[in-house]
Amino acid sequence: MSGGGTRIFAARAVAAAAIAVTGLLLAACATASAPVPGAAEEAVTLRADPAPLHGTFLRPAGAGPFPVVVMHPGSGPTDRNGNQAGVENNALKMIAEALADRGVASLRIDKRGVGASAGALVSESALRFETYADDLADWARFADAREDTSAVALLGHSEGGVIAILAAQRLAPSHLILVAAPGRRGSDIIRTQLKGRLPPDLAGKAEEILTALEKGETVDDPPAQLGALFRPSVQPYLASWFQYDPAEELAKIDAPLLVLQGTTDIQISVDDARRLAGARPNARLVVIDGMNHVLKDAPPDPAANAATYNQPELRLSDGVVDAIEELLTE
Repeated sequence: MSGGGTRIFAARAVAAAAIAVTGLLLAACATASAPVPGAAEEAVTLRADPAPLHGTFLRPAGAGPFPVVVMHPGSGPTDRNGNQAGVENNALKMIAEALADRGVASLRIDKRGVGASAGALVSESALRFETYADDLADWARFADAREDTSAVALLGHSEGGVIAILAAQRLAPSHLILVAAPGRRGSDIIRTQLKGRLPPDLAGKAEEILTALEKGETVDDPPAQLGALFRPSVQPYLASWFQYDPAEELAKIDAPLLVLQGTTDIQISVDDARRLAGARPNARLVVIDGMNHVLKDAPPDPAANAATYNQPELRLSDGVVDAIEELLTE
């Protein structure tokens, strides 16, 4: 959809109609990869300092213009497909391919400092939560400016859901999709994950550090045992993340909302999803029985559940793509 930010994502009726379009349109710069019959993948870049950001645009078969879903991955070194080193599940790639089969384009991205976008991060200590929100908003504008797109929705997975909420405040997405996203402050999520897993002395120190970061203060010498989580270079990012209550921020957005959550997610709870959905009137809450954090069928047993994080052959749980398509066509 060519044009500036004032036109962004206005055509919801066009989005619904475009889902039925068939055929094929290939741009000259498209990579000749077709994970879905008749679809085309295109490697795309977004200008950024000090180096470009990279992503994959997947265009369905047909003449378009197509509604497009811009996806932000979860926390840590998670790439555009939903994977990390040694952990491959392809959850976001699977969503993109399933949407293409239904006439919806997608743009999935390597966030700053990860994958092909590694060069865009100067240092970990310079990163802030808002940096990712600004980047996602820029990616959405990039998608909006294309001739082959119409309405542009944002999708955030896990921590990426909170980033998508903030990005939606920077523009006006056609729809907002939160998948396995936290409904509480990041500090409270970490508290829950650490509960009962540390000896008393380290638990007390972790609480001291979390409380300081919530106040915007950093701690110079975290215990070595907590270094992976609270190393000094990552503390500014954590402090910037902790200031946001996702439900409070969500209440500032008008876009149609889908909150998608699984019952066997061992990282984010159904209560988180309910809190998010409760922040907005007419929010669509879809809870999928037996779905875990990487959107695959999994048992509640933590070890067996975690094993699915590295089983890319497992398909998405039933209902994931249906819920997204239903939102986009409402």
